[in-house]
Amino acid sequence: MKKILVVLAFFIFSIGIITLNMQNTSADSGFCYLCGSGSSCQQCASGSGKDTQADRKACEQKGCKISGTSSCSTAANVKKC
Repeated sequence: MKKILVVLAFFIFSIGIITLNMQNTSADSGFCYLCGSGSSCQQCASGSGKDTQADRKACEQKGCKISGTSSCSTAANVKKC
């Protein structure tokens, strides 16, 4: 009986962690600038979550040649600056 309770508690805890992680990911994956060829990265996250001149300038200083805008990718193979 104790083993079943431990497994059940672990399962519920895991579901809670996964749900929390999904909420944090969706909050963090806001507005990004797409970086064109010759850039040091593929995406640059906007600090304010909006398309502002200050955010564009900050991304350009990081080596991003802005080619457009999009929501931020959560893929592991996308290099961000």
